[in-house]
Amino acid sequence: MDSLSVDQNIPAADIGAGGTRRSFREELDTKRYHVVDDHWAGRVPAQYGVAPRVRIGQGKWFNLLWLIPIGLVLLITAIAIAQGLREIPAVQDFLSRYPGESALPANAPVGLPAWVGWQHFLNLFMMVFIIRSGVSIMADHPRFYWTRHSTPGKDWFRMQKPVPSDPLYTAKEDSITLPDGVGLPGRRHSIGLARWWHLGVDTVWLLNGVLFFVLIFTTGQWMRLVPLRWDVIPNAASAALQYLSLDWPVENGWTNYNSLQLIAYFITVFIAAPLALITGLGMSPALSTRFRRVSTIFNIQVARSLHFFVLCWFVMFIVVHVTLVMTTGALRNLNHMYASQDNDSWVGFGIFAASMVLVVVGWLAATPFTYRHPRTVQKVGFALIGRAERLFEHIDSKPGQYTEKDISPYFWHNGKYPDSEEYQTLQAGNFADYTLRVNGLVENPVELTLAQVKALTYHDQITQHFCIQGWSGVAKWGGVSMQTILDLVQPKPEAKWVIFYSFADGPDGGAYYDAQPIEQMSYKLTMLAYDLNGETVSFGHGAPLRLRNETQVGFKMVKWIKGIEFVEDFSEIGAGFGGYHNDHEFFGYRQAI
Repeated sequence: MDSLSVDQNIPAADIGAGGTRRSFREELDTKRYHVVDDHWAGRVPAQYGVAPRVRIGQGKWFNLLWLIPIGLVLLITAIAIAQGLREIPAVQDFLSRYPGESALPANAPVGLPAWVGWQHFLNLFMMVFIIRSGVSIMADHPRFYWTRHSTPGKDWFRMQKPVPSDPLYTAKEDSITLPDGVGLPGRRHSIGLARWWHLGVDTVWLLNGVLFFVLIFTTGQWMRLVPLRWDVIPNAASAALQYLSLDWPVENGWTNYNSLQLIAYFITVFIAAPLALITGLGMSPALSTRFRRVSTIFNIQVARSLHFFVLCWFVMFIVVHVTLVMTTGALRNLNHMYASQDNDSWVGFGIFAASMVLVVVGWLAATPFTYRHPRTVQKVGFALIGRAERLFEHIDSKPGQYTEKDISPYFWHNGKYPDSEEYQTLQAGNFADYTLRVNGLVENPVELTLAQVKALTYHDQITQHFCIQGWSGVAKWGGVSMQTILDLVQPKPEAKWVIFYSFADGPDGGAYYDAQPIEQMSYKLTMLAYDLNGETVSFGHGAPLRLRNETQVGFKMVKWIKGIEFVEDFSEIGAGFGGYHNDHEFFGYRQAI
């Protein structure tokens, strides 16, 4: 152990209590950021993507904006065909036999109770924030894939130009800006705040959904939302033909929805809503490492792509639903939905108008409020989702899910690269003079050369990387287990957090750092990596050392590590929020989902 002891010939100015070197916390930016202004995130410039595109074949892309004129032509054609079909006697017989509405059981409830109106309002109000923040999250990595590898050129959907040939092009550079009235918020790489909105409101939406399911099954309203007879299919075809011919089916939603409406409601309530939850959780690193059999097939990119389809379904449903409500008897329909009465009074319209004022105010105020009070958004979001994240976080991931055949052909770079003279000198010398300082609340603080780190027990693992932006990749990492480091330095009982310091600065200046719970340092898949896929970790991927903690998302896996400090809490480190992105861009120190 003598070769690993602290060098006592250290300049006095750099010696802390007990003869150990001070921590690197003095290199951190301690300013507390409380607004999103022009200086935010290092003045990251706006960058707008391209119109949404889907890949056709191997290399051709179809601009989805073409669907607007194509859809208009197809709609006009379909209307003409439907009107012609209705002149055919056999079709008239079909419409007579199947008028578009399937009979309900005799005990089915009649009318809509008052709570349905509240559910309409609450769901619409929350979906505004969920959809807008979801689009902002999507814009942070504006590409979708079907495999976990996220290889450029293999995406099936993109809202960004092709990935350039620059080998050091980063995922953060690939993010795009959205208009403030569309995204929540719209700033480029504002995913930290977007996630608080998305996951926080999701929590309330799910609780409201549980209440909705309880109410529909205890009041019998479920019978109006679930297909119970085989003739739903031909009746739905009949309703579709009547809509397309512009001779619309009779609106009788007070007692029974037509079969096309019934199928749409059933998909929304019993398929799309649960799928939103399942696919959302499918993107969680902690759950992926826990439920390995599921995640091997249902990987993060499949989950992310399906989550996008769910988003598209909800947007389409809202647009079509509102259009039909307003064009098939607005006053009566709004009375059904908001006033629980079957007449043509203006009561339902008045309640609807008042609710839409709240929706519009919420829509307009959300982004400006987020920019002025990001810490409030962060605190409220954490209060709503933090407990669940803590549950998902405490999972001891196990090795063995992936083999070398699963390794991704491409692994995205990310982060702001170190450019200090100190790092460049070490890099030029192939890190021969590099030392890893491990100190703080430990019995045996050490400074290890890279050679000494490599002399420790070798550990390797093949694991999947989850970036908070949405991309993923599988790689083989080699290095030293953090458990080996714990055994070496022997943390004191009061040590609760482990701070990792980087040679790289963050966008606003000050060294990049992150706080990790000490219990996660004992996980089998937590390590300091100096090898990547059988070769030395490259500059772009964090040389000479980088952290791997497979129950966390990528921004917490600090690259270019220069020091590790064990502390009781992180409130006095940096700005006190648990990491550089937490301090500067309002991320959370727990981001397990």
